[in-house]
Amino acid sequence: MTTVILAAAAAGSSNPILPAAGEIVWSVLSFALLLLLLGKWAYPPVKKMMADRAAKIRGDLDAAELARTEAQRTLEEYKEQLAQAKRDATHILDEARQTAEALRADILAKAEEDAAVVRARNEEALRIERQRVIAELRSEVGSLALELAEKIIDAEVDRAASQTLIDSFISEIGATRA
Repeated sequence: MTTVILAAAAAGSSNPILPAAGEIVWSVLSFALLLLLLGKWAYPPVKKMMADRAAKIRGDLDAAELARTEAQRTLEEYKEQLAQAKRDATHILDEARQTAEALRADILAKAEEDAAVVRARNEEALRIERQRVIAELRSEVGSLALELAEKIIDAEVDRAASQTLIDSFISEIGATRA
């Protein structure tokens, strides 16, 4: 820049592009004074504003990071709660299955017990009925045998003596069949 000023002074004011030497000096002095004034009064507030803005941005970034961390922690908590809920649901289902299986086994055992009681009653009733039928058949067979014997011999037979004989015969037949 000094070369430009010297060249302008040597050449005089004849060049239309270059300003006069006095104008250059006053321009440089005005620029330096403006620079000093701006440095003294304008630069500190701008610098403070930039520092405040940088601090605000830093604070916002820290707050965003904190919010992100908090959101991540909350998400992890929700995931853990969901996993716990799934484990609880599985546990409840397993308990329900076990309870149902135990109830089913109890019902089957009770049904088998009831069936055994009914079978025993039926077998007893059948045994009693069989004995009654056998006694009735013995009596009927005895009566028929006496009637047949009376018709064959054409006389009356002593029923009491014959009945004892018939009963012993039927007992012998029953003993050989059993």
